[in-house]
Amino acid sequence: MRVAASHARFGHPEVKIGAVAGFGGTTRLPRLIGKGRAAEMLLTGRLIDADEACRLGLVNRVVAAEALMAESEALLGEVLAQSPLAVRLSWEAMHRGLSLSEDESARLGADYFGLAAQSEDFRVGTRAFLDKRAPKFKGR
Repeated sequence: MRVAASHARFGHPEVKIGAVAGFGGTTRLPRLIGKGRAAEMLLTGRLIDADEACRLGLVNRVVAAEALMAESEALLGEVLAQSPLAVRLSWEAMHRGLSLSEDESARLGADYFGLAAQSEDFRVGTRAFLDKRAPKFKGR
């Protein structure tokens, strides 16, 4: 997850000096924003502003520079308020699933759902939802 300051600019301008995008740009960028949009950025070297980066899915949120840390911490707080087990399994399923076929990835997600559904956190979360209150997860 990425939070950007409103004045930030993004791109891979390496092509403008006769180079190929480094730091995994040719691998990660198409996975984040799609092949067509990534191709435009990688092949023209054009930089984009933070708002366009958000529209393309390169960043999740755009905030004023002075709010960057607070907003990043708030986003982290939202994650930390969830079941640690469900967060870990969701993260792992998402990342492992990217290297699998769509069917294999769906099966992995279903398997991880089954693991989470057996947890104490799942029971706590379900009960809290039915009672219309915030859950108190323990990571078990």
